[in-house]
Amino acid sequence: MARKQNDDLLIEDELAAAFLNDDDLSDSTAAPAPAVSDEPAEEDFPGQLAVDVYETEEKLVVKARTAGVNKDELDVSISDGILTISGTLSSGDDADIINWHIQECYWGEFSRTLALPVAVKEDEVEAVLKDGVLTISFSKVKQEQAKKIQVL
Repeated sequence: MARKQNDDLLIEDELAAAFLNDDDLSDSTAAPAPAVSDEPAEEDFPGQLAVDVYETEEKLVVKARTAGVNKDELDVSISDGILTISGTLSSGDDADIINWHIQECYWGEFSRTLALPVAVKEDEVEAVLKDGVLTISFSKVKQEQAKKIQVL
């Protein structure tokens, strides 16, 4: 379907509006709507840990970047094929800070819960924290090949 020139202008206006802030709307006579939300504040949720999950012939491996996290501050658990990794990332002593200029790093509690994609032996697991990477390796449950059933 071909676009009309007016459609392009509409898209440009929508993009411009997405980047405007309240200061750019000085000619607006409408009062801004109050910010009311039923959703919990962002600080009510722990940060979510990014993971990589892959298989080898014998293992299921979960890797997560946990640089700066002490192994004593990590909690790794599995129950019924559900893996949970949680912990706390501390920035150190913030008591002397009087003004932040840039704060892009996440500090605080984090958590990740995921259903493992294949059956694993939950009692045959190894978790290693090395060079800021948490690697959890599970032995996979051998799935037997389907057996041919003769119909009589």
